[in-house]
Amino acid sequence: MASAVPDPPPVSASESPFDAPEPCLTLTSPTDILAAVPYLVGFHPTSSLVVIGLAAGRAKMVARWSLPLPPGTLDAMLPLFEREAVTGIVIVGYGPGELVTPGVDETRRLAAGAGVHVGEALRAHEGRYWSYVCDVATCCPPQGTPYDLSSSQIAAEATVHGLVALPDREALERTLAPVTGPVRVAMSRATAEAIAELQARLMASTDLDAFAAEFVSDGLARVRSALRVHTEGGRLHDLEAARLGLSLTLMRIRDEAWTLMQDSHVTLWKDLTRRLDPRFVPPAASLLAMASWRAGNSVQATVALERALTIDPGYSMAHLLLHALQNLLSPELLRDRMPTPAELDEAMGPVNASWLLPLINLMDEDDSVPPLE
Repeated sequence: MASAVPDPPPVSASESPFDAPEPCLTLTSPTDILAAVPYLVGFHPTSSLVVIGLAAGRAKMVARWSLPLPPGTLDAMLPLFEREAVTGIVIVGYGPGELVTPGVDETRRLAAGAGVHVGEALRAHEGRYWSYVCDVATCCPPQGTPYDLSSSQIAAEATVHGLVALPDREALERTLAPVTGPVRVAMSRATAEAIAELQARLMASTDLDAFAAEFVSDGLARVRSALRVHTEGGRLHDLEAARLGLSLTLMRIRDEAWTLMQDSHVTLWKDLTRRLDPRFVPPAASLLAMASWRAGNSVQATVALERALTIDPGYSMAHLLLHALQNLLSPELLRDRMPTPAELDEAMGPVNASWLLPLINLMDEDDSVPPLE
């Protein structure tokens, strides 16, 4: 599965079941294609353009763009076709003709220029579909062909393979939304306790450089401990999570998590993205995006980056990953290029008190504790 492009314009992709040696989904009709797309992108798309790239009859990449498309948006597909050895594509647009047709036409033009065969190009709207590659009235009438997704076995097969299709993109966004109610109150109180604890230590310190070095050392150990807890099926207590949230504001500590990244780390960073007080979310959300991207879930990576950049529009790690997704890069490009912890230490130099400034600035902000309803 190749990468997806994040908003803006919104784009997503999902791990393709075709990648597994067996079993795989076999699509034999337009209805099968329309039934499979929601499971490939993770939700039922609307006002969207979806491109499925094929090689030797198997899916190699899936990408979704929200419509309408700004000029030049689809150009990133060309290097993706070459990198993934795509020889054919299936195009599906969702919405009225005036919204969908320009995107389908542009995709077909790019595919023709790259020597990529368009096996099917569909537009689906209000329970009917139209084909852009078939003009035979007996099978593709001008008024469209009614379709019923329940008549296809694809949904059942996809569910067996563990794929999920949420009702819409908003439903997907809610899976990463901040926790509410008593959980939010407890977490905010734990954050206040962690901040007070750190402020007291700062006030008592007579050597800020030495304090910073100790804080970084503790933070690196905290990252590894948190990963171990989640790997073993546990979950951080509120105060532990709050302390880790504070630690991750330091680039060196956050990058420790980045260098240790594995696909299985998604659960930890998703949990923290939802639980941490908003001001401390961008590092965890960016790490979630990286873990999701590695695991083939670029749609979740996109939503996580949106969370990070909504809170801190200038957060550099989120912008870096956003650039990678916008250019349809593969996470494989980073797998063997991540620095080791020792290389990070050498590149960043000795710890000093200035490393604490991002954290100190955030501690001065106030995320008020919500009332318990």
